[in-house]
Amino acid sequence: MSVPDYQSLMLPLLSYAARRNEEITTSEAVEALAKDLKLTEEDLKETLPSGTQSTFVNRVGWAATYMKKAGLLAATRRGYYRITNRGKELLNKKPSKINAKILQGYPEFREFLQLKGTRSRKKEDRSTSYILSSTPSELLEEAYENIREELANELLSKLKKVSPSFFERIVVELLVKMGYGGSRADAGKAIGKTGDGGIDGIIKEDKLGLDVVYIQAKKWDRNSVGRPELMQFVGALQAQKANKGIFLTTSQFTDEAKRYISQIGSKIVLIDGQQLASLMIDNDLGVSTVSMYPVKKIDNDYFEEDI
Repeated sequence: MSVPDYQSLMLPLLSYAARRNEEITTSEAVEALAKDLKLTEEDLKETLPSGTQSTFVNRVGWAATYMKKAGLLAATRRGYYRITNRGKELLNKKPSKINAKILQGYPEFREFLQLKGTRSRKKEDRSTSYILSSTPSELLEEAYENIREELANELLSKLKKVSPSFFERIVVELLVKMGYGGSRADAGKAIGKTGDGGIDGIIKEDKLGLDVVYIQAKKWDRNSVGRPELMQFVGALQAQKANKGIFLTTSQFTDEAKRYISQIGSKIVLIDGQQLASLMIDNDLGVSTVSMYPVKKIDNDYFEEDI
């Protein structure tokens, strides 16, 4: 079973709060609902795109937040809440589900939605925009991922059009930013100087130069890198009595090529076009920050008064 959306968790959460009939925490609810819904370990390991929080924990938390706004749950003290008489009344009606549309039947929730909307939108649009299967956290991260994916595609398109020498320079700068090669000057001297078949350059594995990594870079547009190209690279490594290499391409690797690399003794890292673009974004290479939107939360410790 996949992790239910936050609206599907409202009825099970309210029912659990009714069974306990005392103050509960979200962590207690998460544990109980996971058992009730028979979620697997794999389900519980699922995280938001950023990897910072469990998807299930996030959705249970937002289900609780929305039901608090509707008066079905009430906060009792920091981190705790319990079912209200209004919540019990709703359960007595034996609803088949509880969702944002039902919550809109309560004036407090409608007021909450209006406060969340923008002045430029109509009231109906403001309400409807929140009747979604995703929590606000998920929507924010999904929007970020979409922007990042679009940027990666645009970046990859640029990479395929640059000259081979400029592409070589990009590879050098990326590896240095990732901690390889010592200085950029050292890395620049090593890359593109070997002239050995299957090897485009050598770079230090660390700033002290305790070991070296051999590089191969293919600026290809459409063709995928196959097993023959990787066999040539591995053969070149063996001729140098080396066993570490990075093979970068603006294209992709065939499944046969990936299987081949997984079966050999040498440690070869494959970086395809999408991963190359992603690494450039992560290391601020060829991109610039347009705007930042800090996501903040209440600092509960700040509001604790000294006695």
